[in-house]
Amino acid sequence: MPNIPERYLDLFQKRSFAHLATIMPDGSPQVTPVWVDYDGSHVVINTARGRVKDRNMSLGAKVAIEIMDPDNPYRYIQVRGRVAQITEEGAKEHIDKLSLKYTGELFKHRPGEVRVIYKIAPDRLDLHG
Repeated sequence: MPNIPERYLDLFQKRSFAHLATIMPDGSPQVTPVWVDYDGSHVVINTARGRVKDRNMSLGAKVAIEIMDPDNPYRYIQVRGRVAQITEEGAKEHIDKLSLKYTGELFKHRPGEVRVIYKIAPDRLDLHG
């Protein structure tokens, strides 16, 4: 499993939006913009139960994520990998952390919404810029 090179780690610290590609049950691709994080070995995203990306990402599902530098759109990283871990534990706190990074405010939680963390293990990296 390749690690994200140090020269691209800033993309996970900036307010860089990522585009997550998943596979629909009929085999067609689906792409969603997402907030993104990196824990040192996995790309980490957070979503709510019941959303399309949640339904498409089972344990072991193949996904791709592209993260573009907001300061230079020609510099980006594409990560292709698989869902290595799914957990609700700590997901509410994690989305608050991401919301602070991306919006400067705590996340506006919806009553009854269940948050989920997906850890994606990189299998291949494509680096540009």
